[in-house]
Amino acid sequence: MISTKGRYAIRFMMDLAEQPEEYPVPLENIALRQRISKKYLEAVVNLLVKAKLVKGTSGKGGGYRLVRKPSEYTVGEILKITEGTMATVACLEEDAEACSREKVCKTLPMWKKFDSMVHDFFYGITIDDLVNGNI
Repeated sequence: MISTKGRYAIRFMMDLAEQPEEYPVPLENIALRQRISKKYLEAVVNLLVKAKLVKGTSGKGGGYRLVRKPSEYTVGEILKITEGTMATVACLEEDAEACSREKVCKTLPMWKKFDSMVHDFFYGITIDDLVNGNI
């Protein structure tokens, strides 16, 4: 299940993509438009800043802006930052220890296929696609 953190991060990125690029967008404005608590949104945005997906400037006229074009951000990369792993089962997480049942597990191919479908789905959608309704 995708948490509110992941959903809000996507909405935040879409909101930035819809604004003129020449000025940073104040967090308060985005929080109001998206009807998200500013305090909660700050925590989400901090993850995006740390991952260098957005750049923030403080002071008068400060705010946030995208680092890249909206077409260069995938939903998958945003969700990975906010959600961590998107693995369906523990044995498919990135740093998972080798499973002793891997060679005999008849469900593993199913989980691998499902994870691949989820990955391809989310990494195949950009912020630009969402903003323009291209899904």
